[in-house]
Amino acid sequence: MNADELRATQQPLKARYKEDPEAAVVTLKASGAIDDSSIVCRVDTGRALVEAGLHPATGGSGLEACSGDMLLEALVACAGVTLRAVATALGIELRDGKVTAEGDLDVRGTLGVDKTAPVGFREIRLGFELDSDASQEQLDTLLKLTERYCVIYQTIRTAPPVTVSMTPAKSAAAE
Repeated sequence: MNADELRATQQPLKARYKEDPEAAVVTLKASGAIDDSSIVCRVDTGRALVEAGLHPATGGSGLEACSGDMLLEALVACAGVTLRAVATALGIELRDGKVTAEGDLDVRGTLGVDKTAPVGFREIRLGFELDSDASQEQLDTLLKLTERYCVIYQTIRTAPPVTVSMTPAKSAAAE
């Protein structure tokens, strides 16, 4: 897809969202299934079923996906797509590229070993390695706009409110 094709695809969407801002609000959903047979959550990605489990540093086997890795993978995916779209829109040719994310966890927090240890990532590093003839100024703009428009990056940076609820499931025995 080139810049003209991208603009042609996005222009009617942008016009609609300017006219009707509520039309731009989409609700993304994810769900998972847990049971009593193992410490996993089966997440339906829409493309495959992923079994997430404990990281080996917290007692997992390493055979299941780690949700921390999945968060970093979501960041890489979003940042890569966003960077590619921005590069296309700006007419910056990218011959090749690599996106990486790594994060540091102190698992004492999640294991309850040390109440002062944080639960969650202490730091996340997102990196891009690009093969391009673009000028440094163009690359700086590309990075700035990728940061600005990457949904996952901005979500992590600004931490929106999260509500949590729990409702009892209807068990087959109760029916």
